[in-house]
Amino acid sequence: MEIWIGSLLEGAAQAQGAVAIIDVFRAFTTAAVALANGASRVIMVSSAEEALALRQRGIGQVCMGEVHGLAPAGFDFGNSPLDVSGVNFAGRTIIQRTSAGTQGIVAAAGRAERLYAASLVTARATVRALASSERVSLVAMGEEGLVRTDEDELCALHLRQLLLGRPGAAQALRQVILAGGDVAGFHDTARVYLPTGDVGIALDINRYDFAIRVALEEGRPVGRIERAS
Repeated sequence: MEIWIGSLLEGAAQAQGAVAIIDVFRAFTTAAVALANGASRVIMVSSAEEALALRQRGIGQVCMGEVHGLAPAGFDFGNSPLDVSGVNFAGRTIIQRTSAGTQGIVAAAGRAERLYAASLVTARATVRALASSERVSLVAMGEEGLVRTDEDELCALHLRQLLLGRPGAAQALRQVILAGGDVAGFHDTARVYLPTGDVGIALDINRYDFAIRVALEEGRPVGRIERAS
């Protein structure tokens, strides 16, 4: 297996083979929580305007995500896994827009042989989904797809370790991320859109036994639960 690790929007545009776009804080943690809570699919878009237009047309029922961290006007939910953790999405279609994760998905969707939206909560399941691939690209999306962040870069390294048949070190991974600067924002009382509870969910490694497989449907990238057969 050939494993390539890239970063940010540039990496997403270059990714080839089976591709995992990684956003731990918080897009694909939030998407995983929503799917675990019954959502049928997550349509991933690049703009808030597109998300609202799709909901208006009845293509989805729930707009979820952020622009510069904040939920856009008219959205039902922001980008917090904690905020959606108690919501029953039974059968509903979610339309998600974020500044990093969904941008990476849109950038990679046209060239990836297979595409996954990855985070630590779906780490082992994502590795199982990628294990049969000859060429794998792991892309850490970072902050707004422009600045590298510890959690996404370390998640990429963790996925690579598992793909190579190594055991990984989940507890050490958590400790390194918690010690890094990217967690500080969740303790900033001025940033109310970053609840501290998001960190605990995002670092609950292997919380879910499914990967998020993304495929084009009517020209749009759509994420659905994929479990190992």
